[in-house]
Amino acid sequence: MRVAVYYNNKDVRIEEREIPTINEDEILVKVIASGICGTDVMEWYRIKKAPLVLGHEISGIIEKAGKNVKNFKAGDRVFVSHHVPCMKCHYCLNNHHTACETLHKTNFDPGGFSEYIRIPKINVEFGTFKLHENISFDEGTFIEPLGTVIRAQRLANLKENQTLLVIGSGISGLMHINLAKSKNVRKIVAVDINEYRLDAAKKLGADDSISASDDVISKLKNLNDGRLADLVIVCTGALSAAKQALNCVDKGGTILFFAVPKPDESFEIPINDFWRNEIKIMTSYGAAPDDLIESIELIKNKKINLNAMITHRLKFDEIQKGFNLVAEAKESLKVIVEPNK
Repeated sequence: MRVAVYYNNKDVRIEEREIPTINEDEILVKVIASGICGTDVMEWYRIKKAPLVLGHEISGIIEKAGKNVKNFKAGDRVFVSHHVPCMKCHYCLNNHHTACETLHKTNFDPGGFSEYIRIPKINVEFGTFKLHENISFDEGTFIEPLGTVIRAQRLANLKENQTLLVIGSGISGLMHINLAKSKNVRKIVAVDINEYRLDAAKKLGADDSISASDDVISKLKNLNDGRLADLVIVCTGALSAAKQALNCVDKGGTILFFAVPKPDESFEIPINDFWRNEIKIMTSYGAAPDDLIESIELIKNKKINLNAMITHRLKFDEIQKGFNLVAEAKESLKVIVEPNK
Protein backbone atom coordinates (compact mmCIF):
# COMPACT_ATOMS: atom_id res chain seq x y z
CA MET A 1 0.00 0.00 0.00
CA ARG A 2 1.01 3.64 -0.37
CA VAL A 3 1.80 5.79 2.66
CA ALA A 4 2.85 9.44 2.91
CA VAL A 5 5.93 9.73 5.10
CA TYR A 6 6.62 13.07 6.76
CA TYR A 7 10.26 14.16 6.93
CA ASN A 8 9.48 17.89 7.24
CA ASN A 9 6.82 20.25 5.93
CA LYS A 10 8.53 20.49 2.54
CA ASP A 11 9.42 16.83 2.29
CA VAL A 12 6.45 14.47 2.41
CA ARG A 13 7.14 11.33 0.36
CA ILE A 14 4.84 8.67 -1.03
CA GLU A 15 6.38 5.31 -0.11
CA GLU A 16 5.32 1.66 -0.24
CA ARG A 17 4.63 -0.50 2.80
CA GLU A 18 2.90 -3.78 3.53
CA ILE A 19 -0.78 -3.59 4.40
CA PRO A 20 -0.98 -4.01 8.21
CA THR A 21 -1.99 -7.42 9.53
CA ILE A 22 -4.79 -7.37 12.11
CA ASN A 23 -5.44 -9.74 15.01
CA GLU A 24 -8.81 -11.09 16.13
CA ASP A 25 -9.61 -7.98 18.18
CA GLU A 26 -8.73 -5.37 15.54
CA ILE A 27 -10.09 -3.93 12.32
CA LEU A 28 -8.48 -2.84 9.06
CA VAL A 29 -9.86 0.38 7.58
CA LYS A 30 -9.54 1.54 3.99
CA VAL A 31 -9.01 5.31 4.28
CA ILE A 32 -11.30 7.28 1.98
CA ALA A 33 -10.70 10.82 3.26
CA SER A 34 -8.00 12.26 5.51
CA GLY A 35 -7.80 15.90 6.61
CA ILE A 36 -4.52 17.76 7.02
CA CYS A 37 -4.64 19.32 10.49
CA GLY A 38 -2.80 22.47 11.51
CA THR A 39 -0.91 20.35 14.02
CA ASP A 40 0.39 18.17 11.17
CA VAL A 41 2.40 21.16 9.91
CA MET A 42 3.51 22.27 13.39
CA GLU A 43 7.09 21.57 12.43
CA TRP A 44 8.74 22.31 15.79
CA TYR A 45 6.54 19.57 17.25
CA ARG A 46 6.64 17.03 14.41
CA ILE A 47 10.22 17.21 13.22
CA LYS A 48 11.69 15.57 16.33
CA LYS A 49 9.73 12.38 15.60
CA ALA A 50 10.30 12.30 11.84
CA PRO A 51 10.18 10.31 9.67
CA LEU A 52 6.64 9.20 10.44
CA VAL A 53 3.20 8.78 8.90
CA LEU A 54 0.88 11.50 10.14
CA GLY A 55 -2.86 11.94 9.67
CA HIS A 56 -5.57 11.61 12.30
CA GLU A 57 -8.71 13.18 10.80
CA ILE A 58 -9.94 10.16 8.87
CA SER A 59 -13.02 8.41 7.59
CA GLY A 60 -13.22 5.20 5.64
CA ILE A 61 -14.64 1.73 5.12
CA ILE A 62 -13.85 -1.36 7.18
CA GLU A 63 -11.93 -3.76 4.96
CA LYS A 64 -11.58 -6.56 7.52
CA ALA A 65 -12.77 -7.19 11.08
CA GLY A 66 -11.25 -9.66 13.55
CA LYS A 67 -13.44 -12.52 14.69
CA ASN A 68 -13.79 -11.07 18.21
CA VAL A 69 -15.07 -7.71 16.93
CA LYS A 70 -18.79 -7.67 17.58
CA ASN A 71 -20.01 -4.16 16.75
CA PHE A 72 -18.41 -3.66 13.35
CA LYS A 73 -18.11 -5.62 10.13
CA ALA A 74 -16.49 -5.37 6.73
CA GLY A 75 -18.22 -2.73 4.62
CA ASP A 76 -19.19 -0.41 7.50
CA ARG A 77 -18.51 3.27 6.90
CA VAL A 78 -16.63 4.60 9.95
CA PHE A 79 -14.80 7.42 11.61
CA VAL A 80 -11.90 6.40 13.89
CA SER A 81 -10.28 8.51 16.59
CA HIS A 82 -6.51 8.11 16.86
CA HIS A 83 -6.24 9.01 20.57
CA VAL A 84 -8.54 7.26 23.04
CA PRO A 85 -8.65 7.34 26.86
CA CYS A 86 -8.64 4.29 29.11
CA MET A 87 -11.96 5.38 30.73
CA LYS A 88 -10.90 4.08 34.15
CA CYS A 89 -7.95 6.12 35.47
CA HIS A 90 -8.19 9.02 37.94
CA TYR A 91 -8.28 11.58 35.13
CA CYS A 92 -10.95 9.81 33.08
CA LEU A 93 -13.14 9.31 36.16
CA ASN A 94 -12.87 13.05 36.86
CA ASN A 95 -13.77 14.10 33.31
CA HIS A 96 -10.22 15.00 32.30
CA HIS A 97 -10.08 12.31 29.62
CA THR A 98 -7.60 14.21 27.47
CA ALA A 99 -5.09 14.18 30.36
CA CYS A 100 -5.22 10.38 30.41
CA GLU A 101 -1.81 8.81 29.78
CA THR A 102 -3.39 6.14 27.60
CA LEU A 103 -4.90 8.79 25.35
CA HIS A 104 -1.46 10.25 24.70
CA LYS A 105 -0.01 6.85 23.82
CA THR A 106 -2.72 5.42 21.58
CA ASN A 107 -2.81 5.73 17.79
CA PHE A 108 -3.64 3.76 14.71
CA ASP A 109 -1.08 2.05 12.50
CA PRO A 110 0.62 3.55 10.61
CA GLY A 111 -1.29 6.86 10.35
CA GLY A 112 -4.16 8.44 8.45
CA PHE A 113 -2.06 9.40 5.43
CA SER A 114 -2.04 5.84 4.12
CA GLU A 115 -4.33 3.65 2.06
CA TYR A 116 -5.08 1.30 4.97
CA ILE A 117 -4.79 1.57 8.74
CA ARG A 118 -4.85 -1.03 11.51
CA ILE A 119 -7.12 -0.07 14.40
CA PRO A 120 -5.96 -1.50 17.78
CA LYS A 121 -8.45 -3.09 20.15
CA ILE A 122 -8.77 -0.08 22.47
CA ASN A 123 -9.44 2.22 19.52
CA VAL A 124 -12.06 -0.20 18.24
CA GLU A 125 -13.76 -0.12 21.65
CA PHE A 126 -13.60 3.60 22.46
CA GLY A 127 -12.74 5.42 19.24
CA THR A 128 -14.59 3.82 16.32
CA PHE A 129 -18.01 5.12 15.25
CA LYS A 130 -20.26 4.23 12.35
CA LEU A 131 -20.97 7.08 9.96
CA HIS A 132 -24.65 7.93 9.62
CA GLU A 133 -25.89 7.97 6.04
CA ASN A 134 -26.28 11.77 6.38
CA ILE A 135 -22.53 12.14 6.95
CA SER A 136 -20.22 12.09 3.93
CA PHE A 137 -16.66 10.85 4.11
CA ASP A 138 -15.48 14.46 3.77
CA GLU A 139 -17.67 15.52 6.67
CA GLY A 140 -16.34 12.55 8.64
CA THR A 141 -12.88 14.14 8.65
CA PHE A 142 -14.33 16.95 10.79
CA ILE A 143 -15.60 14.71 13.59
CA GLU A 144 -12.37 14.76 15.61
CA PRO A 145 -11.50 18.47 15.18
CA LEU A 146 -15.10 19.52 15.80
CA GLY A 147 -15.08 17.34 18.92
CA THR A 148 -12.10 19.30 20.24
CA VAL A 149 -13.99 22.56 19.63
CA ILE A 150 -17.09 21.24 21.38
CA ARG A 151 -14.99 20.27 24.39
CA ALA A 152 -13.27 23.66 24.55
CA GLN A 153 -16.50 25.65 24.49
CA ARG A 154 -18.05 23.40 27.10
CA LEU A 155 -15.07 23.79 29.42
CA ALA A 156 -15.11 27.56 28.90
CA ASN A 157 -18.85 27.63 29.66
CA LEU A 158 -19.72 29.77 26.63
CA LYS A 159 -23.15 31.37 27.10
CA GLU A 160 -25.71 33.03 24.82
CA ASN A 161 -25.39 36.46 26.43
CA GLN A 162 -21.62 36.65 25.98
CA THR A 163 -19.29 38.26 23.47
CA LEU A 164 -16.81 35.80 21.98
CA LEU A 165 -13.52 36.91 20.47
CA VAL A 166 -11.73 34.30 18.35
CA ILE A 167 -8.10 35.12 17.62
CA GLY A 168 -7.00 33.14 14.59
CA SER A 169 -9.48 32.32 11.81
CA GLY A 170 -7.96 29.16 10.42
CA ILE A 171 -10.05 26.02 10.36
CA SER A 172 -10.19 25.64 14.16
CA GLY A 173 -11.16 29.28 14.62
CA LEU A 174 -13.85 28.94 11.96
CA MET A 175 -15.30 25.88 13.67
CA HIS A 176 -15.39 27.80 16.95
CA ILE A 177 -17.20 30.64 15.20
CA ASN A 178 -19.68 28.39 13.44
CA LEU A 179 -20.41 26.36 16.57
CA ALA A 180 -20.91 29.53 18.62
CA LYS A 181 -23.24 30.86 15.91
CA SER A 182 -25.35 27.70 16.21
CA LYS A 183 -25.67 28.47 19.94
CA ASN A 184 -26.97 31.99 19.26
CA VAL A 185 -24.09 33.64 21.10
CA ARG A 186 -24.72 37.38 21.50
CA LYS A 187 -21.73 38.62 19.49
CA ILE A 188 -18.86 36.87 17.72
CA VAL A 189 -15.78 38.78 16.61
CA ALA A 190 -12.94 37.25 14.56
CA VAL A 191 -9.33 38.41 14.49
CA ASP A 192 -6.70 37.37 11.95
CA ILE A 193 -3.86 38.80 9.87
CA ASN A 194 -5.28 37.25 6.70
CA GLU A 195 -8.19 39.00 4.91
CA TYR A 196 -9.14 35.78 3.13
CA ARG A 197 -9.74 34.09 6.48
CA LEU A 198 -11.54 37.10 7.92
CA ASP A 199 -13.93 36.96 4.97
CA ALA A 200 -14.49 33.27 5.65
CA ALA A 201 -15.15 34.07 9.31
CA LYS A 202 -17.88 36.55 8.36
CA LYS A 203 -19.48 34.00 6.02
CA LEU A 204 -19.45 31.34 8.74
CA GLY A 205 -21.02 33.34 11.52
CA ALA A 206 -18.77 36.11 12.82
CA ASP A 207 -20.72 39.33 13.38
CA ASP A 208 -17.59 41.42 12.92
CA SER A 209 -13.94 40.97 12.04
CA ILE A 210 -10.80 42.85 12.97
CA SER A 211 -7.39 42.74 11.30
CA ALA A 212 -4.70 41.81 13.80
CA SER A 213 -2.64 44.71 12.46
CA ASP A 214 -5.29 47.22 13.63
CA ASP A 215 -5.96 48.54 17.12
CA VAL A 216 -7.84 45.43 18.18
CA ILE A 217 -8.72 46.68 21.67
CA SER A 218 -10.29 49.95 20.47
CA LYS A 219 -12.18 48.27 17.64
CA LEU A 220 -13.44 45.54 19.93
CA LYS A 221 -14.76 48.11 22.40
CA ASN A 222 -16.45 50.05 19.59
CA LEU A 223 -18.19 46.88 18.44
CA ASN A 224 -19.15 45.76 21.94
CA ASP A 225 -20.71 48.76 23.70
CA GLY A 226 -17.40 49.82 25.23
CA ARG A 227 -16.58 46.39 26.70
CA LEU A 228 -13.96 43.81 25.95
CA ALA A 229 -14.77 40.13 25.30
CA ASP A 230 -16.33 37.78 27.84
CA LEU A 231 -14.50 34.84 26.29
CA VAL A 232 -11.33 34.97 24.20
CA ILE A 233 -10.38 31.78 22.39
CA VAL A 234 -6.84 31.71 21.00
CA CYS A 235 -6.67 29.54 17.86
CA THR A 236 -3.18 30.34 16.68
CA GLY A 237 0.20 29.53 18.15
CA ALA A 238 1.62 32.97 17.35
CA LEU A 239 3.14 34.50 20.48
CA SER A 240 1.73 37.90 19.50
CA ALA A 241 -1.78 36.41 19.58
CA ALA A 242 -1.25 34.99 23.06
CA LYS A 243 -0.12 38.40 24.29
CA GLN A 244 -2.98 40.12 22.51
CA ALA A 245 -5.51 37.88 24.24
CA LEU A 246 -4.43 39.17 27.65
CA ASN A 247 -5.53 42.66 26.67
CA CYS A 248 -8.84 41.71 25.09
CA VAL A 249 -10.64 39.97 27.96
CA ASP A 250 -13.27 41.79 30.02
CA LYS A 251 -13.64 41.74 33.80
CA GLY A 252 -14.96 38.39 34.93
CA GLY A 253 -14.01 36.93 31.57
CA THR A 254 -12.07 33.89 30.39
CA ILE A 255 -9.14 33.33 28.06
CA LEU A 256 -8.98 29.84 26.60
CA PHE A 257 -5.82 28.72 24.84
CA PHE A 258 -6.94 26.30 22.16
CA ALA A 259 -3.54 26.73 20.51
CA VAL A 260 -0.34 27.62 22.32
CA PRO A 261 3.03 29.23 21.50
CA LYS A 262 6.19 27.17 21.03
CA PRO A 263 7.66 25.57 24.17
CA ASP A 264 10.64 27.94 24.24
CA GLU A 265 8.41 31.02 24.06
CA SER A 266 7.00 32.66 27.17
CA PHE A 267 5.13 35.81 28.12
CA GLU A 268 4.15 37.65 31.26
CA ILE A 269 0.62 37.52 32.66
CA PRO A 270 -0.66 40.57 34.59
CA ILE A 271 -1.76 38.33 37.41
CA ASN A 272 -2.51 41.18 39.81
CA ASP A 273 -5.00 42.76 37.40
CA PHE A 274 -6.49 39.38 36.61
CA TRP A 275 -6.83 38.58 40.32
CA ARG A 276 -8.67 41.82 41.01
CA ASN A 277 -11.03 41.30 38.08
CA GLU A 278 -11.63 37.56 38.44
CA ILE A 279 -10.26 36.72 35.02
CA LYS A 280 -9.72 33.05 34.25
CA ILE A 281 -7.00 31.56 32.04
CA MET A 282 -7.52 28.01 30.87
CA THR A 283 -6.56 25.48 28.20
CA SER A 284 -8.29 22.75 26.26
CA TYR A 285 -6.74 19.80 24.45
CA GLY A 286 -8.23 17.07 22.32
CA ALA A 287 -11.60 15.37 22.53
CA ALA A 288 -13.11 12.59 24.63
CA PRO A 289 -15.57 9.96 23.33
CA ASP A 290 -18.60 11.97 24.51
CA ASP A 291 -17.32 15.02 22.62
CA LEU A 292 -17.02 12.92 19.48
CA ILE A 293 -20.57 11.59 19.90
CA GLU A 294 -21.85 15.15 20.19
CA SER A 295 -19.81 16.10 17.13
CA ILE A 296 -21.35 13.28 15.12
CA GLU A 297 -24.85 14.39 16.12
CA LEU A 298 -24.19 17.99 15.09
CA ILE A 299 -22.81 16.91 11.73
CA LYS A 300 -25.61 14.40 11.14
CA ASN A 301 -28.22 17.08 11.80
CA LYS A 302 -26.39 19.67 9.64
CA LYS A 303 -26.00 22.13 12.51
CA ILE A 304 -22.50 23.09 11.39
CA ASN A 305 -21.64 24.36 7.90
CA LEU A 306 -18.65 22.13 7.27
CA ASN A 307 -18.72 21.86 3.49
CA ALA A 308 -18.25 25.62 3.23
CA MET A 309 -14.90 25.18 4.99
CA ILE A 310 -13.50 22.68 2.48
CA THR A 311 -11.28 24.47 -0.02
CA HIS A 312 -9.19 21.61 -1.42
CA ARG A 313 -9.71 17.92 -2.17
CA LEU A 314 -6.47 16.32 -3.33
CA LYS A 315 -5.39 12.98 -4.74
CA PHE A 316 -2.85 11.12 -2.65
CA ASP A 317 0.11 11.97 -4.86
CA GLU A 318 -0.72 15.66 -4.30
CA ILE A 319 -0.23 15.48 -0.53
CA GLN A 320 2.90 17.65 -0.65
CA LYS A 321 0.77 20.38 -2.20
CA GLY A 322 -1.66 19.92 0.68
CA PHE A 323 1.07 20.33 3.29
CA ASN A 324 2.29 23.45 1.49
CA LEU A 325 -1.20 24.94 1.50
CA VAL A 326 -1.80 24.30 5.20
CA ALA A 327 1.68 25.44 6.24
CA GLU A 328 1.45 28.67 4.20
CA ALA A 329 -2.01 29.41 5.68
CA LYS A 330 -2.95 31.85 2.94
CA GLU A 331 -5.90 30.92 0.74
CA SER A 332 -6.87 27.53 2.08
CA LEU A 333 -9.06 26.31 4.90
CA LYS A 334 -9.84 22.60 5.13
CA VAL A 335 -7.56 20.49 2.94
CA ILE A 336 -8.62 16.87 2.44
CA VAL A 337 -6.48 14.13 0.92
CA GLU A 338 -7.98 11.00 -0.65
CA PRO A 339 -5.45 8.18 -0.06
CA ASN A 340 -7.15 5.69 -2.36
CA LYS A 341 -7.24 8.00 -5.36
